[in-house]
Amino acid sequence: MMYHEPAPLRAQRPVATLINGLGRSVNGTATPLAVINVEKDKRYRFRIIGLTCDPSYNFSIHHHQMMVIEADGEYTAPLVVDSMEVWAGQRYSVIVTANQKIDNYWIRADPWPTRGRPGFDGGRNSAIFRYKGAPIAEPKTKFVSTEPLNEVDLHALFNPTPPGKPHPGGADVVIPIKHAIFHDPGPRFEVNNITFKPPTVPVFLQVMNGTFNAADLLPKGSVYKLPPNKVIELVIYGSGAVDGGPVSLDK
Repeated sequence: MMYHEPAPLRAQRPVATLINGLGRSVNGTATPLAVINVEKDKRYRFRIIGLTCDPSYNFSIHHHQMMVIEADGEYTAPLVVDSMEVWAGQRYSVIVTANQKIDNYWIRADPWPTRGRPGFDGGRNSAIFRYKGAPIAEPKTKFVSTEPLNEVDLHALFNPTPPGKPHPGGADVVIPIKHAIFHDPGPRFEVNNITFKPPTVPVFLQVMNGTFNAADLLPKGSVYKLPPNKVIELVIYGSGAVDGGPVSLDK
C-alpha cells in the first residue's frame, strides 16, 4: 500500500478524457477516437461509468436523448434526458434510439474546469457516435442541452420504500464505524480500535487448505459477520483527522 497526498491536492490536472480507452491531448496528434457504431432505428443500452479519481464529466450524445433506466446498480423509473453529470464512480444505464439521419455525431465528456481541462479543441474529451452507412469522418455537430439530468428526478422502479424503521437505530443490526489515524512514525489506521494487519498466510492459500470461515481468514476484529435477510445500519463517525481518505463499501 502506498501512502500519498490526496489527488485533489496535486498541482497537476488531467488535460484529456479517455472514452473506452481512447482520447487526444492538448496540441497532440489526431490519434483515433473511440467509435460507437449503431444502425438507424435500433435501440441500444449503454452503460456509462465514471472511472475517475476526482473529476466529474458532463456526458452527452449530440442530438440524441438518453432514457435513464438504472443508476448504481438499481433500476429506476425511465427518465429522458439529453445530458448528465457523471461523478467519480457513478454508473448509469441509458437507452438510446438511433433515430436521427445517418451521419456522425459527437459524444462529449466535458470535465469540470476545477478538476480537469474542459473543451473539445482537436477532438479532446470526445468520441464518435457513427451510424451504419455514414462516412468515416469526424462529426461536425453542435449541440446545446435542454434536458439535463436532475438526480432528484430519479426514482426507484421497484420497492422504493427503504427497509428498516425511519429513524436512527431503526435497523435490525447497528454497527458503529469509528476510524482514526496515527503516525508512530508511519501512518497507521484504526477501525473500531483495530489496526488491520495482513495475515501471515495469504488468504488464497488458506482457502486452498480448507479454511472457509471469513472470520478465520483475517486477523481478529477485521471481519463483521452479518445475518442474512436483515437490515444493517452502519454509523460512520467523522474522525476529525487532518489526513483525508475515502471510506468505501464494496460488495
